[in-house]
Amino acid sequence: MNFPLFIAKRIYFTNGDRHEVSRPAIRIATVGVAIGLAVMIITVSVIFGFKHTIRDKVVGFGSHIQITNFVTQQTSIPAPIVVSDTLMRNLKKIPNVKRVECYAMTQGILKTDSDFLGVAFKGVGEDYDLSFVRENMQEGKIPTFSSKKSSYQLLISRKMADKLHLHVGDKVYAYFIAYDDVRARRFTISGIYQSNMKQFDDVLCITDLHTACKLNDWEKEQYTGAEILVNDFEKIDETNDHIIQLLKGHVDRHGETLASQTIYEAYPQIFSWLSLLDINVWIILALMICVAGFTMISGLLIIILERTQMIGILKAIGARNDTVRHTFLWFAAFIISQGLLIGDVLGIGLVLIQQHTGFIHLDPSSYYVDTAPMELNIPIIIALNVATLLISVFVLIAPSYLVSHIRPAKAMQFD
Repeated sequence: MNFPLFIAKRIYFTNGDRHEVSRPAIRIATVGVAIGLAVMIITVSVIFGFKHTIRDKVVGFGSHIQITNFVTQQTSIPAPIVVSDTLMRNLKKIPNVKRVECYAMTQGILKTDSDFLGVAFKGVGEDYDLSFVRENMQEGKIPTFSSKKSSYQLLISRKMADKLHLHVGDKVYAYFIAYDDVRARRFTISGIYQSNMKQFDDVLCITDLHTACKLNDWEKEQYTGAEILVNDFEKIDETNDHIIQLLKGHVDRHGETLASQTIYEAYPQIFSWLSLLDINVWIILALMICVAGFTMISGLLIIILERTQMIGILKAIGARNDTVRHTFLWFAAFIISQGLLIGDVLGIGLVLIQQHTGFIHLDPSSYYVDTAPMELNIPIIIALNVATLLISVFVLIAPSYLVSHIRPAKAMQFD
């Protein structure tokens, strides 16, 4: 049997052997490890939840990959492309592609009796995935949009509704200016959504694909672009490479060049901001591990000094310095393990409470969400436990050499 492990178990699990000084030291060390791990779990859960929530919001309005006119991507000048049935079939054959959906954009002005607002109209068809909008609906319902006829139903954001004092069922006129001609259309507000993404809530309305294409005077199969949803987000760059190869040298019947871009390329400012959060995570993790490590060092030193007599006796009966050192390292491992268990319960518990109650609120104008999103990632939590245990034990190796300086003759007289 492992002798250091046996002695460490006897010391740790025998309550009557706990000294008055070491008992609070052990408690402080355990609490330090527990708090450190709980903070790390909460931090990682918040960052993962926040990044994935914002990513899903952006994807909800812009998909994973967009195919648009090359001129539009380079200059932001709206220009249509022809998305033929052949191109659609070839896109759907690409590995990892889940859906391919056409859309059309046009600019207009919503006007009421007392106010007006410039907005962007996004036309979508009957096969368009509006699940994200459905999850963020506040009032009304999502109508059945069509690519073949106009229902003149309109989805608007809560911000637009408040600015124009509109409600579900209200009628509103929209004016479109093109080729020195002003066109007016009367829409019915069928639903109001709120995503808390300012760049979308401020300007984006959703209507029929047929309506948007007709207002742009586009031909059949001419659209602003095609949006592609993938099955595995982690393979989005690989999927985009396949699309680039498919579109290489491809021009539509009007001579327009097609180009693709991922959601990262379409909204670089948002994803650059999210990537900065990773730096904060590493800083917090490093600080919490340092807190746990220093707490364990101070606790171990107190325990060693308090058990000087025991160390002297072990050496007197033939125990080597390495054996005594390993005994206290095993003892520290038991303390760290208990702290990790408490930290897991505390950290995971708080994350679950937040997920079910949302008691931590945020300013949606600054953070795009009204409650702190948290996402449990079991592999990451396991990795945090293992890393905390290994690093904490590692930093205790140097302090454990203190036992080498304890002499049996003097230690056995120590009181």
